[in-house]
Amino acid sequence: MSAEAWPDHLLTLEEFIELPEDHSRRYELQEGVLIVSPRANYLHPRVARSLMNMLNDQLPPEWEAVADGEVVTRPGFPANVRVPDVLIVREEVISAAVPRVTADEVLLAVEIISPGSKQTDTLVKPVEYANAGIPHYWVIDLDEPMSLVAYHSAGDFGYQEAPAVTGMFTTEEPFSLRVDLTALARPRA
Repeated sequence: MSAEAWPDHLLTLEEFIELPEDHSRRYELQEGVLIVSPRANYLHPRVARSLMNMLNDQLPPEWEAVADGEVVTRPGFPANVRVPDVLIVREEVISAAVPRVTADEVLLAVEIISPGSKQTDTLVKPVEYANAGIPHYWVIDLDEPMSLVAYHSAGDFGYQEAPAVTGMFTTEEPFSLRVDLTALARPRA
């Protein structure tokens, strides 16, 4: 996007959707402000792919983990659109080949911290995702030892945050799931 074409106002959801496609960066919309981030290093998508595969091996057939899907967390003005690294949605949503989903269609959103995203992933997005009604949110920190912090809906109180876990993360919510954090960054066999 050239400097002349750069938005000079808060964008509506419709204006965000009409932006030209550009896969060289990650675009999100935060309260109508276009947020542009460089693509992450190669470890980041490896961890996302490994997590997606681990989850899909354990999820009931009507649910599926996908990577880099757009989620509209607030459609009204000023709009919010996020692109979690991994999210769990119903299989029927994926089969419908929709370009983006609404927050009420997301069971779990996962962010993997990148350089420059720590405050957004750990302070801004938990509030935004909780307010949007996403019941579960995980944050994975790639710094050694790799860790996962799980958040879950606590009703009017937003999210309740669990302590960071290293090694093996296990949960019964939203399903019985195990994530071997030490295996996420390993090269595929």
